[in-house]
Amino acid sequence: MTERRAAARVTSRSKSAPASKAGNTSASSVYDAACTRCPRLAAFLVESHQRYPAYWSKPVPSFGDPNPSIVLVGLAPGMHGANRTGRPFTGDFAGILLYETLHALGLANQPNGDDPNDGLKLVRARIINSVKCLPPENKPTPDEIKRCNGYLQVELSSLKRAKVLVALGRVAHEAILAALGHKRAAFVFAHGAEHRLDDTRWLVDSYHCSRYNTQTKRLTPEMFKSVLTRACKLAQIDKKS
Repeated sequence: MTERRAAARVTSRSKSAPASKAGNTSASSVYDAACTRCPRLAAFLVESHQRYPAYWSKPVPSFGDPNPSIVLVGLAPGMHGANRTGRPFTGDFAGILLYETLHALGLANQPNGDDPNDGLKLVRARIINSVKCLPPENKPTPDEIKRCNGYLQVELSSLKRAKVLVALGRVAHEAILAALGHKRAAFVFAHGAEHRLDDTRWLVDSYHCSRYNTQTKRLTPEMFKSVLTRACKLAQIDKKS
């Protein structure tokens, strides 16, 4: 199947689908269920739908509080996680540590996020992916990251209350900088690094909570919680509030 035909099928299938299974989503200016800007990703979503007909297999919308103080930016949907469920970090290994930590810090109403209908709600926090479509081998190309960056740019600009942006990995770190018009050289990625972006916003870096990082101990639960605890402090979030 050619990429053009694949993209056309994605568009046709998406138009008849509901806007989201994931709960709190933003306006169409920050999310398009029928987006086919990236031919390779559009074709891969068609393959995913053919192989797993029950999967979401469309761009995955953001999830969480529509007026957050903290925004967590991830990489992209996983094949059997967000690509299956239609909600970021839902049904995959990375979501286990993420949602447990958010709950421990009072940013989620429950510690698990396995299913989009499980009642999970985020409090003063929102999750956005740098790339909204499933990429082959979990590796979007630089051009695909750039093409999707417009959605991130519009959404970040609309979240006026957000004081802290948490980058889950280097790709997310660089996507945030691109969306806000900052140069990479001025803000170097490092786990636990804090970057003052302007008078109102901070960028805080963390290694991604992926299976590889956690199983190799590159990222421990304590390390991850420490970063998000610091993010809460910078955002002036009191767990009891």
